[in-house]
Order: sequence, then C-alpha cells, then structure tokens
Amino acid sequence: MPANTAITDIIATTIQNRSGELADNVTNNNALLRKLKAKGNVRPFGGGNVILEEIMYSEAATITANSYSGYETINVGVNSPISAAQFSILQYAGSVTMSGLEVLQNSGKEAIIDLMEGRMRVAEAQLANRIDYDCYQDGTGNAGKNLVGLSAAVPDDPTTGTYGSISRVTWSFWRSQYYRGVTDGGAAVSASNIQQYMTTLALRCVRGANKPDLWIGDATYFAFYVNSLQAIQRISSADGGASAGAGFPSLKFYGGGMAADVVMGGGVNQAVNTAGTSGGATAAHLWALNTDYIFFRPHRDRNFVPIGGERQSVNQDAVVKLIGWAGNMTSSGPQFSGVVIA
Repeated sequence: MPANTAITDIIATTIQNRSGELADNVTNNNALLRKLKAKGNVRPFGGGNVILEEIMYSEAATITANSYSGYETINVGVNSPISAAQFSILQYAGSVTMSGLEVLQNSGKEAIIDLMEGRMRVAEAQLANRIDYDCYQDGTGNAGKNLVGLSAAVPDDPTTGTYGSISRVTWSFWRSQYYRGVTDGGAAVSASNIQQYMTTLALRCVRGANKPDLWIGDATYFAFYVNSLQAIQRISSADGGASAGAGFPSLKFYGGGMAADVVMGGGVNQAVNTAGTSGGATAAHLWALNTDYIFFRPHRDRNFVPIGGERQSVNQDAVVKLIGWAGNMTSSGPQFSGVVIA
C-alpha cells in the first residue's frame, strides 16, 4: 500500500497531463526533429521487438527490367528490390522526486501541483537535452543503449560497419556521402571555402528529385557559412512554423541549384559534458540531410508518459515517479545525405 496515495496520484496525473506537451517540447527544440515533425516523419509505432524501415535497392544480379523485341523471351526471374533496415527499441527515463518533508511543507492539492510543475520542468529539460544530444551521436554511448543518431546514419567513414543491421562493407548503396576539407578540398573548412564544399557534397547526394533539404552544423561551421555570405545573400527561411529554422538561427543555401535550410544545432554550452546533457551538433560537422528518409520513431505507449508504480525507498522518506520514452531514430535512405568534415 503506498504511503500516500493522494500524493502519488497527483504526481502521476500531473506527468500524464504534461506528456503531450513534453513530446512537443522535445521535437520543437531540436531543428532536425522539428523538420521531421513538419514532414510527418515523427511516426509512432507499436508492437514488435524491433523497428523496421522498408528500403528499396537495386542489385545488378536480380534486375529484370530490360528492353525486348517481338517474341523475344522476357526475363521473369525473381526481382526482390524491397528489404528492411532493422533498429533496436531504446529506452529513456527521467525521475520526479519529492521528499516527505516537501510534501508536508506543500500541503494541499494546489501547492503540491505547483511543486510538481517545477520538478517536471527540470525532468523535462533533462530528458529533452539528453535526446537532443543523442540525435547527433552514433548510438554507442552508455554501452550501446543510446539513440542511433546522425553520426551513425551519416558517419565520417560510411564504408565500414553496419547501420540498421545492413553491412556498409557489403552493400555500397547503403553508404552515405561525405566531403573532407583537407583530403578532398585541399584545405580545412573555413568561411572562404565552405560554400564550395557544401555544393560539391550536395551534388553527391542528389538522385533525380531526391536532394538535401536541411543542413545542420555546429556553431563553428554555421559561423563559417554566415561569414561566407554577403549581406544580400543572408536570406532567412520564409516558410514560418513549418520550417526547421522556426525559432532557430537559420539561413538558406542555394548551391547546386537546390534550396535548403541551414541551421545551427545547439549553441550555448554546446561542448557536451560526460553525461551528454548540453545538446548540440557534433563539433566540426555540417550535415546535408534529405529528411524524406529520416524518421523519429517513438513507441505509441511510451512517448514521455509515467511508467511503473510508486517507488519509495525502504529507508528514505521520499516518493519517486518515472517519465519514460522508448523508440529510436531511423533512416530508409542514408545514401541521400552526407556530411562535411575537416
């Protein structure tokens, strides 16, 4: 029997009532997630022990499409260009804690709710910052329990390892693009060459109508891009709330005959501590992303909601409730995105 069911019910109800707001706060405060949300690519899932993303690819040995003449035999062999990338379901949790003394000092439902609102804001910020940070990482942190982010989907070296359980060594179509300033351009990335490097990378990511629509860089590379522009070129995104740039430092890129938002990931305290709670894009990286092929996949039953029952230490006068999230970041076409690195 809980020590104080009224208090724990208030805590649980407060978390539940704020869960939708927290989910919105997480997506609205990350430039990439905001873009994905605007495109309908924040896609909840339910059931199963993994997250699957269908992919289409062409394997030379199985291509059956060809021209023919008259009564010539038509190739009707097996053609199976559809497969699926597989991603693990990952879990996150934050805690909301109240001591017995705090309960006594804030007696009354209204006072408890006020106290809970403050505690919730702290827990929300910690969860949001954690997920924001992990969106840019490769998923190997915390013993492989972290979100599989951009550094895995679009790594510095896409010719090694696996992504979505598909080997990039074996399957070249699954490799993202990259441009190394020193190796490919002859000089480290700077304001004088960043537009040239961006244009070259963008063209590598194009296939027909598929092209990058969002650039995300750390503060340094974003500043290089800003300083590379003349005043008349500094055009901000003009599509209002639907833009990834809404509320973010944002400009436009028109290189290679295409238009895309250029935003800064992170900012103040961008240098992440060991807990990874500061957020922000990886240092010295500028990603060119085709967001048609990137997805944020929360579980429909674990999208910033209270989880578990009341937790109370056997030797402490305190009540703890958990806020939980489960899911992953996925991609069905990393080959259409790339990264500029030093």
